[in-house]
Amino acid sequence: MFRENAIHYLGNKERIMKPLISLCLIALSILYSNIAFGWYDETHLAVAKASGYNKWYNAVGADITKIKANRVEGNNHFFNNSGNVQVTSEMVLEQAKRYNDPNDMEGHLYGAIIASLREYLGTTKKGKYAEYHLAFCAHYVADLSQPLHNTPYDDFNKTRHLANDGIVDDRILENISRIQQNMYPIHLKPNNFEKDLAHEIARIANDARELGRRLRKENRDITKQEAYRQLGHSASLLKAIWGYVGQISLMNNSTK
Repeated sequence: MFRENAIHYLGNKERIMKPLISLCLIALSILYSNIAFGWYDETHLAVAKASGYNKWYNAVGADITKIKANRVEGNNHFFNNSGNVQVTSEMVLEQAKRYNDPNDMEGHLYGAIIASLREYLGTTKKGKYAEYHLAFCAHYVADLSQPLHNTPYDDFNKTRHLANDGIVDDRILENISRIQQNMYPIHLKPNNFEKDLAHEIARIANDARELGRRLRKENRDITKQEAYRQLGHSASLLKAIWGYVGQISLMNNSTK
């Protein structure tokens, strides 16, 4: 009798739990729909390290923040380019005012790079600890080269996204030289820094967008060779940003 009752109880529990689990999964899919997760953790760390960022271990912080901040942070990581339009410097600078806007479902990855650096510079001028703003910037710049963060979040994107995010994550921290082999000089003039930066962001975004278009056309995932090329774009831009930040730090120290 006990055995029969136990089986009956477990059967009823299973019938009750299955709909509850399904409801939870639906709720989670709604909550996180259209929030792209970007390259995996080790990939973000490797890009930051390849660029010479001395606090490279902070580069995953922006993804961690999503757990509590949800769309306040999540919308900083992508641009849902539904019209497949050419990205311009003007578009990049316009997006900056949407930083941390949870209602901007289109996303504003490009502006987040600009805005996080503005936050760093503004916080530094106030004499406060500003390093975490650079960690956010490092993360956004890495996301910039991910093709599926620059294209519509359609069925292709949803189906392929996780596989493309992790395409080179396995042991990438042991292969940072492969990123560095794809790096190149980027010059950001101190007296024209923000405009130069916006131009470079637009250039890399359009390159990633074009690769995303090819992936759709050929119905495939990004290759490892293509991924390392993309990561080289991000690491190169980060290295140029650190050069400017270093100059600002020297100037601030010289005036103290």
